[in-house]
Amino acid sequence: MISFIIAVYNLPSEWVRQCVESILELVLTPDEREIILIDDGSDVPVIEALDDIADHITYIRQPNGGLGNARNTGIRMARGRYIQFVDGDDYLLPSPYNHVMDYIRYRRVDIAMFRLTHSDHGRMSFAEPLSCSGSEYLERYNLRASACGYVFSRETLGDLRFREDIVHEDEEFTPMLLLRAKTVLDLGDEAYMYRRHPNSITTSRTKRQIARRHRDMLSVILRLRESLEPVAQTSSSVETSNHPGIKRRVAQLTMAYIYHVVIDTRSMEHTERAIERLRRLGLFPLPNADYTRKYVWFRRLTNSRIGLRVLVATLPYI
Repeated sequence: MISFIIAVYNLPSEWVRQCVESILELVLTPDEREIILIDDGSDVPVIEALDDIADHITYIRQPNGGLGNARNTGIRMARGRYIQFVDGDDYLLPSPYNHVMDYIRYRRVDIAMFRLTHSDHGRMSFAEPLSCSGSEYLERYNLRASACGYVFSRETLGDLRFREDIVHEDEEFTPMLLLRAKTVLDLGDEAYMYRRHPNSITTSRTKRQIARRHRDMLSVILRLRESLEPVAQTSSSVETSNHPGIKRRVAQLTMAYIYHVVIDTRSMEHTERAIERLRRLGLFPLPNADYTRKYVWFRRLTNSRIGLRVLVATLPYI
């Protein structure tokens, strides 16, 4: 069974319906799926608009606690062998996702990862998927942060949960999830339709939301770095001390932090202040590593004031 955990907060009912119906279209019997809808304190209970399909849904309404809190509630309720997060304003693309489930059925992997798309058509990939451990994946490849791009076993999840009351919670959750996986398949299927809209907290351009995103991203970087410090391991914990994959992720997120300061402020003063903060925390200069060509290029530019000026003046927003 797959438990589909949907988090909803003040979304148009037609979006939530489309999300739920995309799951009902999958090649799964009622015994093979579980749809858990967490209404995170919406002004109007969303279930009122879903009366005709309510029998297919486990509906939980709770006081607003944020996305991480809502997903953690869903995890506590989930009974499935596998878990899939779906944000209530997005939906699954049935044909590509059915293809992903075929691999889950016959390979019984810990994690299957797939692509998110802004298209409502999606794409199926018939190439042989990359197969490795989660640890190897973190060391060799760039991680796609969104937790919605993975279907994973509850056994792999273990006691891992989302940190609550922050944005960028996926940036912390996903690498720690990968680190627990012995078998990972990286599939090319575009199986998840990600809807971008201007009211999202990750796209808001208000000074307050920008400051929060920067603060929370730095907090995530520091938490991941803390996981590199040797600690007494328990039977349920994962050894991360000096893990090269986590080191890579910390470096790349630090690069992303500088990038977002630049494009959000377009200010040399703010950028230099942010870099000085990173320097005091031991996160700058960026490690001299050949992770990607983009990383090497960015690291070189940030190492000089002239390079920083070039970034502030020319870096595109994507």
